Amino acid sequence: MADATSDRIHEVLKAVQRDVSAVRSDMSDLKQQMTAVRGHLVAIQQDVGNIYNRLCHMEDRVDRIEVRLGLVEPAH
Repeated sequence: MADATSDRIHEVLKAVQRDVSAVRSDMSDLKQQMTAVRGHLVAIQQDVGNIYNRLCHMEDRVDRIEVRLGLVEPAH
């Protein structure tokens, strides 16, 4: 009877080991995906910052053009 019990415990422990191994593999995949997502978010933030800088530059140019054309009063 003791042999049957230890064999059953051994089987259960092997199953747990397989499950833990599968979870580790899944976690590794998720970490890689999260790292990729983080990299994409950084790139998007940089792109948005660049767009804001360009927009500000264009706004300054439009303001100067409006003043030159006499469409608005120059700011003092």
